[in-house]
Amino acid sequence: MDDSTILNVGPGLGIPRAEIQYRATKSSGPGGQHVNTSSTRIELLWDLARSTAVTEEQRERIRTKLAARLDSEGMVRIVASDRRSQGQNKASADERLAALVKHALHIPKKRRPTKPTKAAKERRLTEKKHQADKKRTRRPDID
Repeated sequence: MDDSTILNVGPGLGIPRAEIQYRATKSSGPGGQHVNTSSTRIELLWDLARSTAVTEEQRERIRTKLAARLDSEGMVRIVASDRRSQGQNKASADERLAALVKHALHIPKKRRPTKPTKAAKERRLTEKKHQADKKRTRRPDID
């Protein structure tokens, strides 16, 4: 398949454009005369539940990460209305979908807890003793 039929998300993952629906509506903001208004706002819908682009494991991961963006039918919904033309808003919505899916599929590295070295422990304790001695010598002698 060529680039125009697949939305490239990352290495090894692409969403077929046949699975993506676009809906154009009138954008909000300052109007003008009634005849001059145009439908530049783009609403992108991707049916995650029926998508063939992702595995079942990836689907579950995306579903949990993008729960706030899913509607009642389980479709990912993205709205783009920040640009002046329909084509630019469509491209912007595509970029946002790709970024969201890529971010949702990212698995963070596990943190390996570290311990301070023996030398570091000794340095900390000697510094504490040094500070305590300094404070002790500043106190007045009370007999």
